Amino acid sequence: MSAALLRLGCPFWSFAEWRGGLYSADARPGDFLAQYGRVFGSVEGNTTFYHTPLPETVARWAAAVPPSFRFCFKLPQVVTHERSLVGVEEVTTSFLRAMEPLGDRLGPFMVQLPGRFGPRDLTRLERFLAALPRSFSYAVELRHRDFFDPEEPASGQVDDLLATQGLGRVVMDTRALRAGDADHPDIREARHKKPNLPLHLLQLGEVPVIRIVFHPEREVNDPYLDEWAARVAGWLQAGISPYVFLHTPSNRRTPQLARHFRERVARHTDLPELPAFPGESRETAGGQLSLL
Repeated sequence: MSAALLRLGCPFWSFAEWRGGLYSADARPGDFLAQYGRVFGSVEGNTTFYHTPLPETVARWAAAVPPSFRFCFKLPQVVTHERSLVGVEEVTTSFLRAMEPLGDRLGPFMVQLPGRFGPRDLTRLERFLAALPRSFSYAVELRHRDFFDPEEPASGQVDDLLATQGLGRVVMDTRALRAGDADHPDIREARHKKPNLPLHLLQLGEVPVIRIVFHPEREVNDPYLDEWAARVAGWLQAGISPYVFLHTPSNRRTPQLARHFRERVARHTDLPELPAFPGESRETAGGQLSLL
């Protein structure tokens, strides 16, 4: 059995404010993904939620990252939010075909459903999932509160449905975001946008997909970092390779937070250090050491 991997990453890669840190100071947008892929092994890839990329764009993505890299894209919002899984066979098929050239570089597609998608919609979800081609993998993110309440029949029903389909639930943890001071515009907006739901760790499938939204203040995050580091280390020791994506309200320091999180996981189990960030190493976009 091959060694388990921690597939750690950020919500996206196209972020100019990471220049001089994760990215070299002179990096252009076309350089971002290659420099990101030198450091992190996965990315959430929110871009596909809003539009399906052109074939030449997908080809560039595949060429920019190593074979071990994994993209975890969301299904388009027209499928999950606008049409609520109804009459979406053609658009879903078209999207999956567009992403197919990424091949082994594809991790689970995330089926993120809105908070209004509730227990009465489970039959629709079952039909949709059953029709998905199993040449790809998937994980489902639910946001209706009844799916998180053990007293509600729907919670067990959706877990049974996903287990039957061989799929897991995406875990989204916003506890740290809500634990600290909210007296900042970024915090208020993030708390409004991100769901406030209990932690659900019962039906994760073979490959856990974890999304954690942290607070900008490091001391607020410490207990949650420790909790997740110990849990992730346990999965790795059990031969499970989780996907873990870290968020912060502005995401300006998310790469540094991800590195810090990996260091905490390494306290519990053997992990190699992350490669140096190109910007911190004073590299140029061409990979040379800057003399400035």
